[in-house]
Amino acid sequence: METPEHLTALAAEGRALARAAREAGTDAPVPTCPEWRVRDLLEHTGMVHRWATAFVVEGHRAHRPAGEEPGLDGEALLDRFTEGHRLLVDALRTAPAGLECWTVFPAPSSVTFWARRQAHETRIHRVDAESALGGPPGPVAPAHAADGIDELLAGFHARAKSRVRTDPPRTLRVRAVDTDTVWTVRLSDGPPRTVRGPAGLETPADCTLSGTAEELYLALWNRRPFSSVDLSGDAEVAGLWARNSAVVWS
Repeated sequence: METPEHLTALAAEGRALARAAREAGTDAPVPTCPEWRVRDLLEHTGMVHRWATAFVVEGHRAHRPAGEEPGLDGEALLDRFTEGHRLLVDALRTAPAGLECWTVFPAPSSVTFWARRQAHETRIHRVDAESALGGPPGPVAPAHAADGIDELLAGFHARAKSRVRTDPPRTLRVRAVDTDTVWTVRLSDGPPRTVRGPAGLETPADCTLSGTAEELYLALWNRRPFSSVDLSGDAEVAGLWARNSAVVWS
């Protein structure tokens, strides 16, 4: 996907998150994040938006911690979220193409990284906000979901801090039936290594997860149980992922 597509998605997902949060109310529990209420979700996502904006606007070349949120609630919190989301979208849309700043993991450009990362950050938390309404979440387009699977497997879990480890080694295959995309994830006592496409099929899979890109995206991000997709082979490999794959803010 191209940067303008990520920016369009980021703008739409932020608006959808705010609508769901307003409808649910800030005291509503968030079933997909059992320890949170909607106010926690808004505060967290708003904090991440402002943190990301600072890298884009100020061009920091090294990691910097996020600032403290002011502890708002109700309409004041919703207003702060909406403002921070707008500032992020505006910053990315006006950033110079050659911007160089810190990113969580390597990317073709800093602007591309932050547009993509914040689109998925906001999309997943939009799903969280909609879960507080008690119904199914709005859809995730197949191309967006497949891109999010790529980011999770080949971005976040390629890092040394990934906790998805196993000895002896195992292989997890992820197959999106609606985008005809396959990922082969080699699990070991080191960081997972992901191969996208036919090249990975040379390695036999211990466990295969199949479903639409959206179903897999939400399951791999722990927003749906793995019972929502087709699982063949050793279910313990999927269990290993579910127990250890959460991307934790730090």
